[in-house]
Amino acid sequence: MKVLVTGANGMLGHDVVRVAEDMRHQVIALGHEDLDVTDPARVERVITRERPGAVINCAAWTNVDGAEESEHEASLVNAQGAGFIADAAAKVFAKVIYPSTDYVFNGEGGPYGESDDPDPINAYGRTKLAGERATALVNGQSFIVRTSWLFGPHGGNFVETMLRLGHGGGPVVVVHDQVGCPTYTGHLAVGLLRLVDSAAYGIHHMPGQGSCSWYDFAMEIFRQAEVVTRVMASTSDMMERPARRPANSVLVSRRSAPIKLPPWQRGLSDYLARRVQAEAGETPRRQRSSASKRQPVLEWTRREREEREADGEEITGEKELPLEKVTWDDGSGGTDEGAGAA
Repeated sequence: MKVLVTGANGMLGHDVVRVAEDMRHQVIALGHEDLDVTDPARVERVITRERPGAVINCAAWTNVDGAEESEHEASLVNAQGAGFIADAAAKVFAKVIYPSTDYVFNGEGGPYGESDDPDPINAYGRTKLAGERATALVNGQSFIVRTSWLFGPHGGNFVETMLRLGHGGGPVVVVHDQVGCPTYTGHLAVGLLRLVDSAAYGIHHMPGQGSCSWYDFAMEIFRQAEVVTRVMASTSDMMERPARRPANSVLVSRRSAPIKLPPWQRGLSDYLARRVQAEAGETPRRQRSSASKRQPVLEWTRREREEREADGEEITGEKELPLEKVTWDDGSGGTDEGAGAA
């Protein structure tokens, strides 16, 4: 199947492209420089031209704290952009997958299943919930996939923050009153690609199996990585983050035949092994260079620029929206969710 991936340079998007290619799908990988999802005309032109069988929309604004001050900008990407992607996909009869977040829930009644009522307590959660609804409204072949606490290569994440602080000598301060499901992007990507070949449209919860607090997660990171450091438990109130986080955002699937990812501890061990391989120069098969993989797309982008200039438009550059400079993850947007150095 031809699969178009937006946000392909981000943490999740990169692994989705890698797994899709391994599964022998024909992949169109588009980073922000190739496709600004907030431009509806351009979105429609690209998707109409490529005519994919499925679109996996990994483009997102993920800076939770930043969204508190820039909710409109976050909404342009997470909500309106999601609607543009889903609508354009529907016009070519393509399926669409929209990764979402545990932050659509308030954290007072977890664990949460697919049918539980969302009630976000921060701006990021509101924009992602709006994106879910916009996607489902315009495309009947849509999958809304909620996940949480993402970590993986090609982006800042909690695991890297812990290792950096741990190697720095500590002590490391981590909150113990937020509970969720850490999820490895390599495992989630496999789950998303399994959905592509199905007709199980609707909402799916797809986290790493099991749950823990950020403190527990940190302790397991240091145990598996064999890093000796002092770890101190803290509370959310003591961390003083601009955006509130749900206390218990554990996701479970109540579908009759859910796609279950491996336990989060296995995800962590797979990630650490992949990290060691990369440091040793034994990285698994690398993705093709942008020159070879994206050449047709870049050629079309140049044609689009020429067409616009011919129509009298002044092309001064792309809109500066942080689609991939901030990786798509659990919503932390940064590398220090729930953590700090004392």
